[in-house]
Amino acid sequence: MTSPFPELATLFPPFGLVLRAGPLTLRLLADADLTEYAALLRRPIFEDPQSPAVFGWYRAEPEVRVREALRFQWRLRSEVSPERWALPLGIWTEGRLIGCQDVAAERFADRRTVTSGSWLTLDAHGRGFGTLMRQAMLVLAFDQLGAERAESAAETGNHASVAVSRACGYVDNGVQMSTEPGPAVLQQRFLVTPQQFRRPTVPVEVEGVTDELRALLGA
Repeated sequence: MTSPFPELATLFPPFGLVLRAGPLTLRLLADADLTEYAALLRRPIFEDPQSPAVFGWYRAEPEVRVREALRFQWRLRSEVSPERWALPLGIWTEGRLIGCQDVAAERFADRRTVTSGSWLTLDAHGRGFGTLMRQAMLVLAFDQLGAERAESAAETGNHASVAVSRACGYVDNGVQMSTEPGPAVLQQRFLVTPQQFRRPTVPVEVEGVTDELRALLGA
């Protein structure tokens, strides 16, 4: 029986976005995914929980961490507009959620610049997924949305994150003090352009980049 109601992706175009790269599938977290997402947030992400590289939101007790993360996901959806947007893409492999790759922008139509952040559960480290999911995000940003710059930052001692940036073609772009909750740490800033981008060795398939999505994001 055909539903009399439109698909959710028609009402909110980011829900139709799907990226496939080798063993990884990236798509916006939906409400149906949030129980799996909550379970993942209770699992280890960092080898050293005391490292300065640990995200401020991860330092909270697990129940607080989950509650605030769910509020954060719902809030991001309400803020998507050409002036400011963030797309939290869940990362799936072999049918299970293993992390998240965000891509965000402010006044994208004018600035043509995206920023990003990402994390993987600890048992998914060391398999090349961090580089591949960042590369998939950059294919979306550069090839589909018309970004001209992608910026990122990592704590200077976070060697794994720095290595991912280098593998994707990012170059140094100065330093800054962190603005995230928790202790202020020195961060290395990175920048990559379409010309510098080191593409993945596997094809990246992108679905759901419609005129409606581009208009919503200012692309």
